[in-house]
Amino acid sequence: MSDPREAGAELPSRYSPAEVEAETYRFWLDGDYFRAPIVEGRDPFSIAIPPPNVTGALHMGHALDNTLQDILIRWHRMRGDPTLWLPGTDHAGLATQIKVEEVLRKEEGLTRHDLGRERFVERVWEWKRKYGDTIIRQLQRLGASCDWSRERFTMDEGCSRAVRAFFVQLYKKGLIYRGQRMINWCPQDGTALSDIEVEHEETEGRLWYFRYPLEDGSGFISVATTRPETMLGDTAVAVHPDDERYRHLVGKKVRHPATGRLIPIVADEYVDPAFGTGAVKITPFHDPNDLEVAQRHGLEAIQVIGWKGEITEAGGRYAGMDRYECRRQIVADMEAAGFLEKVETHVHALGRCQRCDTVVEPLVSTQWFVKMKPLAEPAIQAVKDGRVRILPERFEGVYLHWLENIKDWCISRQIYWGHRIPVWTCKRCGAEICEMEDPTVCPQCGSTELEQDPDCLDTWFSSALWPFSTLGWPDPTEDYRYFYPTTVNVTGYDILFFWVARMIFSALELTGEVPFRTVVLHGLVRDSQGRKMSKSLGNGIDPLEVIDRYGADALRFMLATGNSPGNDLRFYWERVEAARNFANKLWNASRFALMNLRDFDPAGVPDYPAALTAHGRAEDRWIVTRLQEVAGAVQGNLERFELGLAATALYDFIWDEFCDWYIEMVKPRLYGKDEEQGEAAAESRQIAQYTLWYVLDGILHLLHPFMPYITEAIWQKLVRPGGLSATVLVAAGPGADPAAVAADLARPERHAAWAAARAKGAPPALVVDPWPVPVDALRFPDDARTVGLWMEVIRAVRALRADAGVPAGRRADVVLVASTPELQAALEGARRHLVALAHAAGVTVLPAGSPPPEQAVAAVVSGAEVYVPLKGVVDVEKEIGRLAREREEVARELERSRTKLANPDFVSRAAPQAVEKERQKEADLSQRLSALDSRLALLERVR
Repeated sequence: MSDPREAGAELPSRYSPAEVEAETYRFWLDGDYFRAPIVEGRDPFSIAIPPPNVTGALHMGHALDNTLQDILIRWHRMRGDPTLWLPGTDHAGLATQIKVEEVLRKEEGLTRHDLGRERFVERVWEWKRKYGDTIIRQLQRLGASCDWSRERFTMDEGCSRAVRAFFVQLYKKGLIYRGQRMINWCPQDGTALSDIEVEHEETEGRLWYFRYPLEDGSGFISVATTRPETMLGDTAVAVHPDDERYRHLVGKKVRHPATGRLIPIVADEYVDPAFGTGAVKITPFHDPNDLEVAQRHGLEAIQVIGWKGEITEAGGRYAGMDRYECRRQIVADMEAAGFLEKVETHVHALGRCQRCDTVVEPLVSTQWFVKMKPLAEPAIQAVKDGRVRILPERFEGVYLHWLENIKDWCISRQIYWGHRIPVWTCKRCGAEICEMEDPTVCPQCGSTELEQDPDCLDTWFSSALWPFSTLGWPDPTEDYRYFYPTTVNVTGYDILFFWVARMIFSALELTGEVPFRTVVLHGLVRDSQGRKMSKSLGNGIDPLEVIDRYGADALRFMLATGNSPGNDLRFYWERVEAARNFANKLWNASRFALMNLRDFDPAGVPDYPAALTAHGRAEDRWIVTRLQEVAGAVQGNLERFELGLAATALYDFIWDEFCDWYIEMVKPRLYGKDEEQGEAAAESRQIAQYTLWYVLDGILHLLHPFMPYITEAIWQKLVRPGGLSATVLVAAGPGADPAAVAADLARPERHAAWAAARAKGAPPALVVDPWPVPVDALRFPDDARTVGLWMEVIRAVRALRADAGVPAGRRADVVLVASTPELQAALEGARRHLVALAHAAGVTVLPAGSPPPEQAVAAVVSGAEVYVPLKGVVDVEKEIGRLAREREEVARELERSRTKLANPDFVSRAAPQAVEKERQKEADLSQRLSALDSRLALLERVR
């Protein structure tokens, strides 16, 4: 690729995404175009990137999320807003700790415990310095236009200070406390987990039915469970109070079949009478619902599964066993003793650790918690009164329901890497100390024997502060003053609770303001079968592999066109290929335009709208009218965050109207082969050139947020000396002085990005060029309707030729009958295009009521009849015979296929792929037969 700044140079004949993208991103970085200026008196547009894990690699969810953000950022930057996309990464406490421990174990045979906290944390910082920017480089390959000068990390000095301030404030207000509650525990990693770190998946397991003998010997009550190992901690059996089957047993006791303990039968509305037998065991220490039942009935809680997944001493003869070994042994023992009634297959949701895939244990543990009710109420009100808007709006109800039923948040983690809980305990008097600075003496007794809590904070505790900690809070920095609150938060609907809600209540508590005005939720990227991408299924798609094969622009455009707010998106390689083909189409069309603009000087047309009206043709006025309409549609859809609709509108306009219609219509004028001669031909060619320049320039601007690389590379060849684009010059008005226009744009209050680039001496770049403004003087609705009619006629002629079997290289006459004099005049202008684009030999336009030509196939379009005479062009009888023979063969094939599919043996015994292939064959043959019938009927009418 030649230098992208070499204006007027030709594009290479072949589009090479890898070469274009690498050089273009370097060009952007060299020009420092992404840096966000502060412009007093101007409202900024800002987004704080959802921080990816420092351990992470770009996955398809990241690709979608960051593509959508970048589209909005690039659009607002081009609109002239002071635009900040603030990047950064999350320290990802547990994930990073696991990653570094794997390296330690593999390379040195050590664990974090062997090193100790201080040395292990040093190792993690070393690892972070070496590998921590991997995902940042990958985001840059995607084209992310973040302000890298402001990059943050959740454990840098400023963010850490914000975390400390948050904790201290909540602690002093009594909103943070240490208590014993049920939490998610990972036996493998040895830590409490947040809800989002537990992945629930439908798993086929077993439902065991055990008989619990009644104390009085009168019988037994049958209890179903999916976890026999927890029986050892049973302290009751519960039934629903309205269940007639068991009402007479409430208050009695049973002798536990495994432990021999006497435990009561209690009535509680928690029980589902339809599950199992309608009687359930209550194991308070190992199930959150059971714990609530136990608290209501004053039941004992016994821990029988330990912190490493082993059976505790309370498990009696099973003590020391692994939980699953214990399960097998208990089932065997119960069966031998006659207490096992039956076993059923049972599908249920099983919670696994997101990091190591270990089945999570619900355990009662002493942890640090945040009281959520006082924090949730302001966050609920902020959405209800509209200070925060959630899109799509249906998710507002989901958000409100979660916050209205929220439980206290467990924020402590038993790990070394992360923000240490800033609470010290005095060893002498037991006082707790929590201040902004590390204490050295106990304020109560004066002792210096202070011990800091060993736990670290949940990663979400620090990421909840991201929109303002990254801007400098709690210090009153210029960035915090100017860019906060941020404007939009774009993220997946799956973290609406875990991140979005936490940012809102944290921001209201600490800053008194909402962290952003609008939340735009997108769906998940699923595989082509609609399944969630996961390591276990092996169906994940690496975005970098897609970029290597097709380019970042193709991936971005595929993600954008497949996106609608809040809905999941399926990944298809075919759609990426289609986006790549679109990029190639644009490249080739632009190459054609540049080759025909070598001698073009826009200064020769000082008043383009007037010249277009006087010397242009209907097709010129049509395409510029459509550009104004598409610009308005793209703008409107971007304002509504309908990014997929905006991208689709551009695709249709560029591929169909600009490339396939306008360029084909204008070629004769550009090549000097038009019917006009002399000065008229020169004027017509100049207007065609200006129109080509103006429309391509508009296309590149509108498409830039979606496909930034290819548009920047092409635009660098298209921009004229002086650095002003066609859309800027035309919008400035007739006879505008380019120097004055550039000087006006260079005022920060006029266009922040343009001004910042000029102030630094950076060369013209599309990334900061003004967004196109629709020009009313370039709307020609009458011409748009006329050309629309021409296109209908040309399509009709093409279809008639194909259906009648006219050879592709054979010209045929076209006869048009107009319904009104006005349409007749409009159709006269279609002559040259019918010859060029519909292979017409001659075109006759007749008034309404004219008799149709003989032996002609016909179609009707808006207000006109279209005829293609076949005499001398097609041997109708011969063509009918050929089609009839073809129809017979297709009908026989179709019958064979249908007979095969009607055979139960074939459908049941053949490979599924073979059956599906046959069904597709049957559908194709059926469609082909229908088309042959239509063509035969058409020819029968004219024979």
